[in-house]
Amino acid sequence: MISRPVFRRPTILAATLALLAAIAFTASPARADRCDDLAGQLKNQIDGLGVGKTAANVIYLSHPLAKQITLGCAGRNYSNQFYAKADSPKPSPAFLDLVASAAAIIFTLPKDDMLRGATRCIKRMGLFHGDDVATRYRRLDMNCTRNKTEATISISRGTDE
Repeated sequence: MISRPVFRRPTILAATLALLAAIAFTASPARADRCDDLAGQLKNQIDGLGVGKTAANVIYLSHPLAKQITLGCAGRNYSNQFYAKADSPKPSPAFLDLVASAAAIIFTLPKDDMLRGATRCIKRMGLFHGDDVATRYRRLDMNCTRNKTEATISISRGTDE
């Protein structure tokens, strides 16, 4: 009579699944960490920038040249978003330089290109294009709006780019 070897497949299978589960949970980075790192880079490289609270994938920043600044982390429609609000309907060149510096760090593009894109978006607002202008520049979506007391610029990159 030939005896068959006894295999303990359930224990090997359970051990393999436990090992795979442990690797999966430790190897996947959280999205909030990348965004927090990006906010830290902004704080270290831009003088006067402060990092505030985080709520709903949005990090609130502060700077003396801007009324409000936020950094939006990955969402459904965009991978990153930068939003800044100026105190006047015609922002100063220093404000545009701040926006260009932050956008260059966030989207890893040259600062000169970001300054050109932000200036183009802000200057298009007026009699012909209205007070709400949406443009594309260097695969980025730029949206500029203004009213009688303030101007805003929002720069984002879609998830498919």
